Amino acid sequence: MSMVVSLADYGVGNLHSIGKALEMCGAEVRVVDDMSLLSDSDCIVFPGVGAFSRTMERLHPYRESIVESLKAGTPCLGICIGMQILFEGSDEGSAPGLGYMPGRVVPLKARSVPHMGWNEVTGDDPLLNGVEDRFFYFAHSFHAQPEDGTLAVADTQYEMVFPSMFRKGNTYGTQFHPEKSSRSGLTVIRNFVAFAEACQ
Repeated sequence: MSMVVSLADYGVGNLHSIGKALEMCGAEVRVVDDMSLLSDSDCIVFPGVGAFSRTMERLHPYRESIVESLKAGTPCLGICIGMQILFEGSDEGSAPGLGYMPGRVVPLKARSVPHMGWNEVTGDDPLLNGVEDRFFYFAHSFHAQPEDGTLAVADTQYEMVFPSMFRKGNTYGTQFHPEKSSRSGLTVIRNFVAFAEACQ
């Protein structure tokens, strides 16, 4: 039986690309537009693309129940803005984040912003197992700055070094877009689906 992934539709994310990629990697995708249902999911994916405060509008009333679910071990993958909302807040907006990961989202200190293009991801987390080409696609102007450095499991160089992948418990977050990163991205998503299945 396939892993059922709840893909959060909070009105700003790119659902089609990540949904298709998850299905290609063996998951069954359920698009969820009622955020109250996320806490009862077997697996959660927060898609990327969007602004911090706008993304949190739909999630804010259910912050506590979602975080409790993550603390209980529900596997989760947050992509780009879907990763940033896992933190406590962002300089991009005034709304609080989910607060599951301690730290804050801050502006990318680079001459050319937004950062859009392919850059290398350096790390040895199991989610990167089997990835031969470590270049992934990025599109962002902010990055997460965790209070606990051990949450960052991979880094990327773009005029500065910033953490580009995170893990806490069974929750992963990527600043890059695996669903837009060709074969390398599909390998990461396939690894995540296998990881989520093993958590059941």
